[in-house]
Amino acid sequence: MNMQLAAQLNSLLAALILLTAFAMLAQRKKLAILHLFAWQGFFLSLSTAIVGFVAKSHHLYISSLLTLTLKVILLPYILHVLMRKLKIRKEVETVVNVPATMLMGIVLVIFSYHLTAPIRELSTLVTRSTIAVALATVMLGLLMMITRKHAVTQIIGFLAMENGLFFAATSATYGMPLVVELGVALDVLVGTFIFGIFFFHIRDTF
Repeated sequence: MNMQLAAQLNSLLAALILLTAFAMLAQRKKLAILHLFAWQGFFLSLSTAIVGFVAKSHHLYISSLLTLTLKVILLPYILHVLMRKLKIRKEVETVVNVPATMLMGIVLVIFSYHLTAPIRELSTLVTRSTIAVALATVMLGLLMMITRKHAVTQIIGFLAMENGLFFAATSATYGMPLVVELGVALDVLVGTFIFGIFFFHIRDTF
């Protein structure tokens, strides 16, 4: 795989990651949002593997496998079990209507491209074209947290924002040290378990 092909594949995966972020904003069914989050994690793991191949960084292969295990399989399964046991309604309740949310999302993407323009011009990395997408993914995840009323969709927004931060790390610097990535992954997993316990306490209280 040459550098040009790797850059094109990475840009394609970045576009798919951004597309899933927008799809999560537009989606009204919670289960569908969970599936979209899993797809976003899958595209992120592929992108990380490609960057690892280009940069010849073996720790990025571990990060890719960790992302696949955690974001595509384990966390969606945990959240699905929570949604089923808590009998959460299928429809998403939003603070702002979907068209207005999508418009805000487009503005955030334009702002991300404008903000990262100097970085893209200075960077010589293969992943320089995806830095703006990574920042936009972070902002769209934050927007999802703000505009959703229920805790489950807010958690998915938080996890999507963490996906964007991880993507930004691989785009800007070819990834964080493995120790840091393992620590972040453990924090996310523990945080999800805490959220689950919190939900069950709320249900028992009411």
